[in-house]
Amino acid sequence: MPEIKVTPLGAGQDVGRSCILVSIGGKNIMLDCGMHMGYNDDRRFPDFSYIIQNGRLTDFLDCVIISHFHLDHCGALPYMSEMVGYDGPIYMTHPTKAICPILLEDFRKITVDKKGETNFFTSQMIKDCMKKVIPLNLHQTVQVDDELEIKAYYAGHVLGAAMVQIKVGSESVVYTGDYNMTPDRHLGAAWIDKCRPDILISESTYATTIRDSKRCRERDFLKKVHESIERGGKVLIPVFALGRAQELCILLETFWERMNLKAPIYFSTGLTEKANHYYKLFITWTNQKIRKTFVQRNMFEFKHIKAFDRSYADNPGPMVVFATPGMLHAGQSLQIFKKWAGNEKNMVIMPGYCVQGTIGHKILNGQRKLEMEGRATLDVKLQVEYMSFSAHADAKGIMQLIRMAEPRNMLLVHGEAVKMEFLKGKIEQEFSIDCYMPANGETATVTTNPSVPVDISLNLLKREMALGGPLPDPKKPRTMHGTLIMKENSLKLVSSEQALKELGLNEHQLRFTCRVQLQDTHSDPDTLHRIYTHLKSVLKGYTIQHLPDGTVMVESIVIKVSSSAEDSNTKVILLSWSYQDEDLGSFLSTLLKKGLPSGL
Repeated sequence: MPEIKVTPLGAGQDVGRSCILVSIGGKNIMLDCGMHMGYNDDRRFPDFSYIIQNGRLTDFLDCVIISHFHLDHCGALPYMSEMVGYDGPIYMTHPTKAICPILLEDFRKITVDKKGETNFFTSQMIKDCMKKVIPLNLHQTVQVDDELEIKAYYAGHVLGAAMVQIKVGSESVVYTGDYNMTPDRHLGAAWIDKCRPDILISESTYATTIRDSKRCRERDFLKKVHESIERGGKVLIPVFALGRAQELCILLETFWERMNLKAPIYFSTGLTEKANHYYKLFITWTNQKIRKTFVQRNMFEFKHIKAFDRSYADNPGPMVVFATPGMLHAGQSLQIFKKWAGNEKNMVIMPGYCVQGTIGHKILNGQRKLEMEGRATLDVKLQVEYMSFSAHADAKGIMQLIRMAEPRNMLLVHGEAVKMEFLKGKIEQEFSIDCYMPANGETATVTTNPSVPVDISLNLLKREMALGGPLPDPKKPRTMHGTLIMKENSLKLVSSEQALKELGLNEHQLRFTCRVQLQDTHSDPDTLHRIYTHLKSVLKGYTIQHLPDGTVMVESIVIKVSSSAEDSNTKVILLSWSYQDEDLGSFLSTLLKKGLPSGL
């Protein structure tokens, strides 16, 4: 039986460093190629040694697909293509292609120019890598080669995020990347059609969470920011440059306007101008409301939110600062955090998921003394708040996507093992499908039952309908009688008359014969006449004839009577019918085995 193999090189029972290897119909596809934010050593990148034992990656992989621009999904791409070596096609959507190199360059600057790391990709490598990228449009089927085709669907989450369907022959896999099933202030909800893939590979970051209503969360967020400002405190909101940042900026901008607040709001990094430029450029990827208001004003041009300068961090008085990156693992958000951590009036609000090993993760777990670089310790006195404005699907959203796509099997990645285990149980219980959760380097093998497509002639369908059969329903299999013709690798089911005509053949008559023994004292002609009378009373609406040659005919069925050589009271009844009347023939033989009524 054909098999599909899925091996996570990253994000197997772990969040971060997404890199999933899929082998389907003799093709090898890499889904995402991310880095891990919690590590600074070799564990930062996926372990490619798994697939380069026999030479370059180009020889092994048919294509690479990147779901969206977050670094835990695309951060290892230049390393993989330029340092390990891959020259094949890389697919991603237009917005991802535009934003990905900016984030990669920004991260390279922090890692190489500021921290002085050596084993890392260069600016030129990022450019060379991006030359290999082929952009994807939503709902457009792209032929990678003669057998492999891919199609992108809208995933919400961040600008340009896509889910991908991979198809080879009749086998298919859908990979979600990161997705969000609820629309937000600037993006729509993820959507996919009922494509019934063999495997649905889904992220499970929030596998055990069912988030409260968004409105409540937004209210809490605004209340906490407002209270802190009133106390004269400073609020730090670590975000990634694109995504939640725009979401929360729109939220605070409208609140400041409504409440007529004067405290300054700042946004760090020069990435924002670029980010907003891309939101304008790819406006069709945003939600309906933003597209409608875009004609009058651009929702991404803010009146109350100003660019941040690092000297502002020491200014007295309250302020709100959005700073990157979102997990406090490096960059400006970490610098500001260090400055403000000692004052209990201040507050840090973590709006998204933090990977293990990052400072964000440590403070959310209640750590109040942090070891910084150079053995220094930092006392954390400011208030730490966690509010999930994450654009990942929660448990309810994951179940919703399964209902939408109706997969035959489920595979979970990009989540913590304990939470995955819980969700796996829920999925198997509710949908009665197998659910897999391989660890990194572990292979899940799924056997597929390939469906063979067959065209059915219209005449045959009409005939079936005329016979009063139920309407065709994809979920209810039914039997159809016809002749299967294979021509130029395609199959067609037609009526036997049409098949004879198309193939220029003569019809052969096939008849079935059956003998039934009956105890009867009458002569042979009398017994035959009694059979004729009996059948006339039982079979209404059928043509029954008593012919001069000593036979009875019911439709195409011939009935003859002869006496047994040993005993003249034992009659041998011979029934013969063509295959069209097989059901009627079986019925008559069963009827006659019961004998004739005595009153005849």
